[in-house]
Amino acid sequence: MMAPYEGLERRVEAALDANPSRIAVVLGGCGTGRTTLLHAIADRLGRARCQYIDVERSASTPERFCRAVTAAARPGAPAGADPSSAREAFDRTLRLMTRPAGDTPTTFLLDEVLELRTFESFPNLRHVLRETLDALAASPNRFVLTSRYVARAHRLLRDAGARFEVIHLPALSPGEVTSMLPPTGDSVEDREFLGRTIQALTDGRAAYVRAMGDVSASMSGRGGDPISALTALLTADGGLTTWCGYRYELRLHRARGYGALKAILEILAEDEPLTLTEIAHRLQRTPGSTKDYLSWLEDVDLIVSRQKRYSYSDPLMRLWVRLHCRPVPPSVDEVAREVQAYAAARLPETEPATVARAAGDRRAVGIIEID
Repeated sequence: MMAPYEGLERRVEAALDANPSRIAVVLGGCGTGRTTLLHAIADRLGRARCQYIDVERSASTPERFCRAVTAAARPGAPAGADPSSAREAFDRTLRLMTRPAGDTPTTFLLDEVLELRTFESFPNLRHVLRETLDALAASPNRFVLTSRYVARAHRLLRDAGARFEVIHLPALSPGEVTSMLPPTGDSVEDREFLGRTIQALTDGRAAYVRAMGDVSASMSGRGGDPISALTALLTADGGLTTWCGYRYELRLHRARGYGALKAILEILAEDEPLTLTEIAHRLQRTPGSTKDYLSWLEDVDLIVSRQKRYSYSDPLMRLWVRLHCRPVPPSVDEVAREVQAYAAARLPETEPATVARAAGDRRAVGIIEID
C-alpha cells in the first residue's frame, strides 16, 4: 500500500529548507497518519541526519527523559553527571535539542510534542510548553512537531512567532484511499468503487482505511464487501473495537470531568447535533457546568461545535460508543444493524447496493480480526 500524504512530505521539507528554516507543526486527529508522515520524512532526510523522538512514549520524569533523549541523540557520548533537579534536567534537554552538534543544524522530529506538559507537575516547571516553543524558535536547529490535540495546539501557538508553520492533515481523498488498498484481482472500476465506499465509511482517516482495506481484501471471496468488513472490525474482538477503545480512554484521561464527559459522549452517540440546552437537559446538569464539560471535550478534539450545535469530530468513534459503551457487549447481529444504518447515512444515494449486499452476509463477520 502507498503511504498517504506524500505531497505533505515535500511541504514539510520546504519548511525545513527555508532560510531561516520554519518549524512545521503537523496537526491531525487520532489515526490520521502523523507518525507515518514523520517516519517517511526521516527516511527521506536520512536517519543519520535527523533524530526522531516519540515524546508520548518517553516523557516520564524530566531526569529520565533527559537521559533517554541524550542517549538517542548522542549515542556513545559520555553521559555526564546526573542533573540535580527536574529543572536542570529539562534545561539540559532543551540545550541538547536547540544547540547544533556541529557546523550543520540538527533536525529533530518530535512526535506528540504536547505531551511535554507531563513535566508541568514537577517543581519550577509550570510553563514547559511555552518555554519549549520559545527555545525552539530561537534555535538554529530544524524541527518538525506533531500533535493529535488540534485545539490545544492552536491555543498554544496563538502568540508564537512567525517561524511556526501549521500543517493540517486532511482527510484522504477517494483516490488516495484507492491507492492505499492492497492489490487484488478486482477490475479498476470495482477497485475505485471500493475506494470511494471505504473513504465515505472511514471519513478518510488513514488508520481506519488501512484496517478496512486489509479486512476487505481478506474477504475478497465474498466480493470484498466493505460494510461486512467494518462489521467484523467493530465486533467485540474486532481490531477497530480495540483501537477506538484505547483512543477514547486516552483522550478522556487527558481531559477533566471524566464521568460527566463519558455521559455527554453517550448522549451525542444517541443523537447529534445537539445544542448546549438540549445536552444540559439530558445530562440533568446546569447549562453552566455543561458548557465547561463541553469545552473540555473540545479541548481534546472529541467533539466539535458548529453553529452552537455539538457533534462528534470522528463519526466512527461515535458508532463505537453506540455499540460498546453499555453494560453488555453487542451481538454480531446488533453490530451488523448499526453498521448498515451508519453506512446508509454516509454512502451516496447512487451506491445503495453495497448496503443491501451486506445485509445477507452476517454469517462470517465476527471471525475476522486485525493485529
